[in-house]
Amino acid sequence: MKKLFPKSLLAVVLCCSAGMSVRAQQKDTIPVPAQKPTEGLNPFSLGNPQQFEIADIAVTGTEFLDKTLLLSLSGLAVGDKVVLPGDHFAKAIQSLWGQRLFSNIAIYITKIEGNKLWLEIALVEKARMSNFQFKGVKKGDADELTTKAGLRKGSVVTEALQQNTVNVIHRFYAEKGFRNVTTRMEERKDPPPAINSATVIFHIDKGKKVKVNDINLVGNYSFADATLKKKMKGTKETSRFTLYPDMANQWSDSMVKSSNYWKEMGFLSATRSLAQLDPYFRFKLFSSAKFNETKYADDKEKLIAFYNSKGHRDAQILRDTTYPSLKGNLNIEVELEEGKKYYFGNITWRGNTVYSDTVLSRGLGIRKGDVYNLELLGKRLGNPPGPEGGDIGSLYMDDGYLFFQADPVEVGIREDTIDYEIRLQEGPQATIKDIRIAGNEKTNEHVVRRELRTLPGDKFSRQNLIRSQREISQLGFFNPETIGINPVPNMQEGTVDIDYKVEERANDQLELSAGWGGYIGLTGTLGVTFNNFSLRNIFKKETWDPLPSGDGQKLSVRISSNGKAYRSYNFSFTEPWLGGKKRNPFSVSFYSTYQNPNAFAEYYNQPVSNPGAYFRVVGGSVSLGKQLKWPDDWFSLMYSVNYQRYKLKDFNYFGLEGFDNGVSNNLSFRLTLARSSVDQQIFPRSGSSFMIFGQFTPPYSLFNPDKDYTKEPIKDQFKFIEYQKYRMNAEWYVPLSRPRGADNKSLVLKVAAKFGYLGKYNNRTTLSPFGRFELGGDGLSNFAVYDRDIISQRGYPVYYTSNPKLNPESTAPPAGYSGFTMFNKYVVELRYPFSLNPSSTIFGLIFMEAANGYRDFKEYDPFRLRRSVGVGARFYLPMFGLLGFDYGIGLDRLRPGGGMKDAAKFTFMLGFEPE
Repeated sequence: MKKLFPKSLLAVVLCCSAGMSVRAQQKDTIPVPAQKPTEGLNPFSLGNPQQFEIADIAVTGTEFLDKTLLLSLSGLAVGDKVVLPGDHFAKAIQSLWGQRLFSNIAIYITKIEGNKLWLEIALVEKARMSNFQFKGVKKGDADELTTKAGLRKGSVVTEALQQNTVNVIHRFYAEKGFRNVTTRMEERKDPPPAINSATVIFHIDKGKKVKVNDINLVGNYSFADATLKKKMKGTKETSRFTLYPDMANQWSDSMVKSSNYWKEMGFLSATRSLAQLDPYFRFKLFSSAKFNETKYADDKEKLIAFYNSKGHRDAQILRDTTYPSLKGNLNIEVELEEGKKYYFGNITWRGNTVYSDTVLSRGLGIRKGDVYNLELLGKRLGNPPGPEGGDIGSLYMDDGYLFFQADPVEVGIREDTIDYEIRLQEGPQATIKDIRIAGNEKTNEHVVRRELRTLPGDKFSRQNLIRSQREISQLGFFNPETIGINPVPNMQEGTVDIDYKVEERANDQLELSAGWGGYIGLTGTLGVTFNNFSLRNIFKKETWDPLPSGDGQKLSVRISSNGKAYRSYNFSFTEPWLGGKKRNPFSVSFYSTYQNPNAFAEYYNQPVSNPGAYFRVVGGSVSLGKQLKWPDDWFSLMYSVNYQRYKLKDFNYFGLEGFDNGVSNNLSFRLTLARSSVDQQIFPRSGSSFMIFGQFTPPYSLFNPDKDYTKEPIKDQFKFIEYQKYRMNAEWYVPLSRPRGADNKSLVLKVAAKFGYLGKYNNRTTLSPFGRFELGGDGLSNFAVYDRDIISQRGYPVYYTSNPKLNPESTAPPAGYSGFTMFNKYVVELRYPFSLNPSSTIFGLIFMEAANGYRDFKEYDPFRLRRSVGVGARFYLPMFGLLGFDYGIGLDRLRPGGGMKDAAKFTFMLGFEPE
């Protein structure tokens, strides 16, 4: 067989391009060559339609697309009957063109035999994007645009891709204040051997940033411009300098009334009194004046909400417009209609059977004559209940009325007074049915369940839900920001299921450091703390990962060494629920330390007067706690028995003549009363913590009342140490801003006060140097503390016996100085979190501290304090615990002629907040 006509002549060409339409192509008949007419008619003319059967279809020109799929999309198939002339081919082209994958489409008739047709669908694919670039912008912006536009190499370069990317670019820069962005897309074909690919370049011209020049408010007679503009937090005017009110008052009346002057200042009306304009006369520096359409829409809603909260129930924005200023920035004009001011009238209750009208009205806290505020009314009714409680909804829900509803209805408007009727649906008290816990992949369920204040069979209580969330957070095993509580009520049964969702976070800690100190030798620390240990699974190999975990117990082991100078071993174990039924924390600990005072002298080739000297301490403790029910269940009581054995050999570092050899025993009983309502451990936002303890040794001197122990050799006096010791710590956390963002970040104020006292039972004994107080530094235990309490004070070093006493005016240590028996400390910190991610919680702080130590009551002066200020940061890393860095300036270390550097000190903390 042979083709009847050349392809170039018999081709049915239906080409689609950006400037052609399928419908236009269908108007033309298919051209035929000059030939002998068949029965006097053109075989493809409109007057002689003929039916053909498609014998075969070839698809050409595709490099990446599946030909079978394209043939299916065209709607044409072998065996189909087509009529020529007709619209079958036009519809096929339209279907393929709708895929937006081609720059050209044509259908050719390559062969005709009888009533059979052979077709060729010739396609020209659009280029594939081998790479893309953003020109004219910073790399950081280009990276963000790539993510936002979703650009990927290998995508087909379509008009939709181009338009979507341009829209993303314009939105992106509009949020940054660039409203006149122009974007041009360039498509550069890649050279061979690349096949049908191109690099797409977006040329971006951001133009100048458009800022808000003036916000002109019209129609506001009740509130000054400045008051309303403060509510528009997302739309600010450009920075400017204006006059203070007292300066403005000195101006003459003629200048104040000058309409030209006020128009230049941006006010529409020149008839306002100076009193109305006073709030405007102030500095307005460093304001972000970029215009954002979305934020502007929100700000308009905030304006109306502000008016509503001040009683202007009918306030509305009549019109608003934006127009360019002479300098190319943006002016905004908003015309307001305030409406009249309304007040609350009579408020009556209907449907209440649980609480009387008097109780409800007192809880509502809104009286007749108060300024109308619908938002406040809803908040006081608890629609929905606020997290802080104190509303009517919380009152009902804390008593089990989960299905409670309050509907405020306006029942009368008298001039400017609105009467309300509060219609209540109390519903039945809900009983807790099922408690479900999810997300605890490592922690055993009973560890979470025992912390809950919501138990099956109990009445529902919103307050108990909040308390349960706090208790779960305090465990430290879960991310406090993602703890979820979802009550699932069943009104028909009068029950509620509660779903708790937690997210495990790593909280085991590793402390590892090492170094080489020359003659001193190897220095370092190796410590590990397992905060979610399981003792009962210790013999089950399958539970070791790396140790058995999940029961909420704490196991800590720490070894520290400063070579020849110092070494210590510490071990502790805590069971927070002894017996498993009540919160009775039980702890045991053991430690041993050894100090060699000559190590550094030998290293520096200094003479050693007492070779073989050392100070060794071996000690341990056992403690048992109990949660109290009175005065409230935030209180706990802890009992502990402690024992330390001190052994000295030629160790004369305590400032007490004759006390350099011998053994001392310290057996004491400690009673601690604590109350903590802090919401979480790492970054507390609210709550308080209070702790007071008394520590007592047996009153050995009372067993022999006729003996004067002060006349005995000093080492015999301290064979059995005798003292009474008291400590008090109080901390408060107050949020200063509303939570913002997904992490609920807020500015928090911490205030703390601390006090300590160490005393004797009577004057027939000498107070030992052990257990006394030292102030300064970061509060970390060190080989030079000699078993004393170091009370941190940032900006000051720790003062030992060779240093002056703490009081700033001292230049030399007092005779027989061996530590302090009293101290005061006050702290104020302002904290803000940078990250609340459980894997890396970070917050910064600025602080002010005042503290001092005293040898006895005669020297005690609570107002004679040394002061410091500074900045710091805290990092919580699950593997290492809490790390802290502080840079403090000791204000009382500043001396004439001295620099700031001489009065400053950098301190470091690890694992806990300093004392």
